Amino acid sequence: MSKKTKVKTFDNFWERNRKSGGYLVKKRVMEYAVSFIRFILLFGMCFMILQPILNKISVSFMTEQDLYNPIVISIPEHFTTDNYKLAAELMNYKKAIVNSFIISLTIAVLQITVCTLVGYGFARFEFPLKKFWFLCVILVILIPPQTISSSLHLHFRFFDILGLIKLITGDTINLRGSVIPYYLLSAGCMGLKNGLYIYMIRQFFRNIPSDMEEAAYVDGCGTLKTFFTIMLPEAKPIITSCFLFAFVWQWTDGFYSRMFLSGTTLVSTSLSRIVDSLGAYIQRITGVKTTISIAYSNCILATGTLMIILPLIILYLFAQRQFVESISSTGIKM
Repeated sequence: MSKKTKVKTFDNFWERNRKSGGYLVKKRVMEYAVSFIRFILLFGMCFMILQPILNKISVSFMTEQDLYNPIVISIPEHFTTDNYKLAAELMNYKKAIVNSFIISLTIAVLQITVCTLVGYGFARFEFPLKKFWFLCVILVILIPPQTISSSLHLHFRFFDILGLIKLITGDTINLRGSVIPYYLLSAGCMGLKNGLYIYMIRQFFRNIPSDMEEAAYVDGCGTLKTFFTIMLPEAKPIITSCFLFAFVWQWTDGFYSRMFLSGTTLVSTSLSRIVDSLGAYIQRITGVKTTISIAYSNCILATGTLMIILPLIILYLFAQRQFVESISSTGIKM
């Protein structure tokens, strides 16, 4: 835009503002004020979310003397990576991350496979007691798993199928300490957050027009072929989102891990014991039982937390496009 054009546009603006009695200036000022307030609110919300993570990153690179130095606030004076080496040793990081990745991946795939079939069935088919079964799905979402912890413990500690196992072998099977309870619960849609995945997938399929399925049926496709060739590709965004939720919640789960996999090294259980492991480590090195300061304990805990969430951040970076797309297209259609 040339200089003459800019001057002409500027003059036209003030001429129109004069004829409108100052309305254009008031409107422009109001737009700038709203934009500024929106920026302040968004910046405040982002800062509230990011500030704890930034604080953990800063603390993780500090030496112990920096933790007690009142001059050091956010930038370490003595930069070090020893905290990461120590946290990795205390958590047995390599073994824990491999075990957690295998278990979280397999459980997430199983959960999403089963929940996709169930969610599609609730969205598209009519069957006896449909509303009752969907009410059960809602109850799975609302009722915390801690309320049935005793039942889960007894059921898998003395596992039996209609009394047949005890009839044949003379005793029940103890499944605690293995990953089998995870797979059984997930396959029966009673795993961690399975009710939420069913609800989300049902809402997504309800928003897809039924004309696509009817056209496929007219062309001779059966129910399963229509589902796998027509509906499943359309549901890729919501499946990606549910998979991310399933993987992340399984990765950070401590309830089921402590109940069934107490003998397996996982990142979630290792992090919960890192402070105790730190005390045992210092006692083994020095030969003297000492009290660990709260500041240094929190420093190692923050370092371990960052090491656990780093793989999740990398996973989200690869799947963020599908995740955002599913959030915008799922809706709350009842």
